[in-house]
This record gives sequence, C-alpha cells and structure tokens, in this order.
Amino acid sequence: MAALLELRRISKAFGGLQVISELDLHVGEGEIVSVIGPNGAGKTTLFNLITGIFRPDSGDIVLDGDSIVGLYPHTIVNRGVARTFQTLRLFLNMTVKENVMAAQYGRTHASVFESILRLPRARREEREIQRVAEEKLSFFGDRLMGYRWNQPAFSLSYANRRRLEIARAMATEPRLLLLDEPAAGMNPAETHEITELIGELRTEGGYTILVIEHDMHVVEGISDRVVALDHGVKIAEGTFEEVATNERVVEAYLGLRGAESEDAA
Repeated sequence: MAALLELRRISKAFGGLQVISELDLHVGEGEIVSVIGPNGAGKTTLFNLITGIFRPDSGDIVLDGDSIVGLYPHTIVNRGVARTFQTLRLFLNMTVKENVMAAQYGRTHASVFESILRLPRARREEREIQRVAEEKLSFFGDRLMGYRWNQPAFSLSYANRRRLEIARAMATEPRLLLLDEPAAGMNPAETHEITELIGELRTEGGYTILVIEHDMHVVEGISDRVVALDHGVKIAEGTFEEVATNERVVEAYLGLRGAESEDAA
C-alpha cells in the first residue's frame, strides 16, 4: 500500500520536555490508522506537527511524496489534510450550513469588489459553495439535513456538533482526515454510530484517516493498524489485538503493577 503520509524520525520538545522522540509513522492510501496512548503521550502534538501548527525540531513529514515541514497550516490544508479537534471548535452562532460553507471561502477567487456588487463570478462561487456544503452535510443523513441547515450550531446536540465539525473538515476536500478523539464525551449509542461513521468515511467518502481515540471499542472497530505512544515514543504497532496485548502498552496504561497482574492472570 502506497504511503500517503510518512513521518520520518520526527522529534519535538518544548523547553526541556521531550514530547515526540524520533517517531516513525506511515499511513497508507485508504487506510485507517489509530493512535493510542495515555494522557501526555504526545498524540495531539503529533496532529499539530502534521498540520503545521508546530514545526518539528528534527525529522521530516512527507505527504504524497513531498515534504510539508515549514509550510503554513492553510497551505497544508490546500495540499489535502484536514482535522478535527479534541475540544470542539465550531462557529456556534453561525448556522449549520454556514459552518460548512466557511471551509470553502479560502478557495474562492472573486475580489472584494465583485462580492460587494454581486457580480457573476461571485454569484457562481457562492452557488458552488452552497452546493458543496449541502453535499457534505447530506453524508450524515437526517442528522444534519433539512431544517437543521438553518439552525445555529449551538442548538445541536453534542454528537451532532461532532458530526458538523467532521462535515466542515470534509468541505476542504481533503485526502487525509485527522480525527482527534471523535467519540469523546459520547454515550454508548452515539459511540457506536461514530464508529460506523468513520468506516463510512473511508468506504463511501474515500478518505484516508488518522485518528486519535481513547475508546478501545472504537479503535477495535475501525483500525487497520494501531500505533501506541508513551511520552512521545512509539512503543507498539500492529493490529488491535497485537497492540492491546502488548506488555509495554498495558504498562503504559495501567502501570507496572497492572502489567504484572495481567501476566499473573
């Protein structure tokens, strides 16, 4: 499987704290890869490095054969990488549809003058932006369709806000989706639905997905491969079963005594 994303010996420190240490990671085209690890393992920093929010101290990040280290975040988005956040970052006073439309305006070419006077190019682009927003929202079925388009985002349930954030990421037309704890805060029924949704994003949407997730039911249900981090170091990689039973992973989550208890059992 050709690698869409490659991290080559990436390291990042903040002051004297080493957050990511010589990390190698790859995501193949069409793959779903989950990154797991206890709090403080460096998972969100990993996403911030890929999306250009932080620059690595050493190593390289390669997207589809080209290095993206040093590029601005908006340039990386235009190269085909989009993300969601651990803490929801929606425009709560904008409508559902406007939230998704906002992701498309960076791709328009009409000038301010054309937009103010509603000249033909500005009108064409506005129609296209609305069409794309409706198409992305329709992916989520009744959850984000119909009357919901004109509702303010703050009126949505928590689970639907999560869906809306994914729809907004989709509107940037990415090849690679980075999902940061998409099931966080959801009840079991909602968690099951988001697990199915992530699978549909790959099979029906055609996206390659790198996901951070703490819920092992979600990780087991979606992952082609799992990568486990602890203090910025990769401690295991493989199938869910291989990683979940790895002694170093058990120790990272439960502590040394927990690992010893597992062995005794």
